[in-house]
Amino acid sequence: MDAEKGMATPAPTSGLKTDTAMPVPPVSQARGGAGSALADELDRHTTVGSLWRAEGERIRCVACGHRCLIAPGRRGICRVRYNEGGALRVPYGYVAGVQSDPVEKKPFFHVYPGTDALTFGMLGCDFHCSYCQNWVTSQALRDEASRVPIQTLTPEQLVNTGRRLGSRLFVSSYNEPLITAEWAVAVFQQAKAAGFACAFVSNGNATPEVLDFLRPWIVAYKIDLKGFDDKRYRTLGGTLEHVTEGIRMVHERGLWLEVVTLVVPGFNDSESELRQIARFLASISRDIPWHVTAFHQDYKMTDAPNTQASQLLRAAEIGVQEGLRFVYAGNAPGRVGPWENTWCPNCRAKLIDRFGYLIREYRITPDGKCPQCQTSIPGIWPTGGKEEVHTGQGMTDYYSRFPRRVSVN
Repeated sequence: MDAEKGMATPAPTSGLKTDTAMPVPPVSQARGGAGSALADELDRHTTVGSLWRAEGERIRCVACGHRCLIAPGRRGICRVRYNEGGALRVPYGYVAGVQSDPVEKKPFFHVYPGTDALTFGMLGCDFHCSYCQNWVTSQALRDEASRVPIQTLTPEQLVNTGRRLGSRLFVSSYNEPLITAEWAVAVFQQAKAAGFACAFVSNGNATPEVLDFLRPWIVAYKIDLKGFDDKRYRTLGGTLEHVTEGIRMVHERGLWLEVVTLVVPGFNDSESELRQIARFLASISRDIPWHVTAFHQDYKMTDAPNTQASQLLRAAEIGVQEGLRFVYAGNAPGRVGPWENTWCPNCRAKLIDRFGYLIREYRITPDGKCPQCQTSIPGIWPTGGKEEVHTGQGMTDYYSRFPRRVSVN
């Protein structure tokens, strides 16, 4: 099989997860854990936010689709945005995770392939998914088992780190970045001025206000579409309608959009539900890349079996049957045949050969076209062509593309 080229056996996948983070080591005296001690610590790292309006004595937060109406002295559903003295205080000036990730880990497959993204995250989420792979950061204020130190820093420190590491992108991820959008924009403003591209990795529970706030600073947006059943979505803390509307709004604003569905056996893996997801995405644009990725037992969901490669293959085939032109199966390098690669939708030439996070061959032209038939391939491609893409062969190169924890000075 072509997917096996240069790799005699499938590679280990224990570290091959979709956008998870390693918490930063403690730099200053930070109190870990959930509850009031951590809340007090985080409250010292806040500023007055931008995404709110006053409604009498209460505040309407518009950072996410919950649109919390917050009384004086109270917090929103996310627990990190709160009303103090008639103003909305929001997270600012710290990270709970920062590392250098291959952009394919986000996953973005059509955004500067083979480059690195300096990825940072804070604490908190507006959802409470029982299978969250980032629960130690996302559920830090809900779950006493979560103990994550934070590191105080400035946008300039992050930008200098990205410059030192040769990053191509800056990405806000790991927790739900919508609820920490003001901090993300502060970083993105500095990063964009320094020549970096910026992107968001989100659950999609967005509002028009937050997307308009982000739009001047980002080029790409990845959304997790966790299923197509509203009842199940509500068990995760959201609604299907808000997320599908978020996908529509991101696309309407001209941001490059990729969508991920973590295929969870018994939760969202029925043929009917997968077809509904693919059909919905195709109704917006057949060019939206859809990533179907493998669930592994985590956090509170330890009863569902891990996703098998055969289930990913079936989901990917459904995506193509419903009209999507770019469908990818992830988290199983060497086990999903052609579904790691990018193919020309016109002549079926292989344009990008992948093995996990590793790019083994890159053939898209500097102007974003198939070299064989000249079809334009949608995405954000390096204008210098393959010379700007990190490629490799073999296991040493494969492991070199794994995420790296970084120090920020």
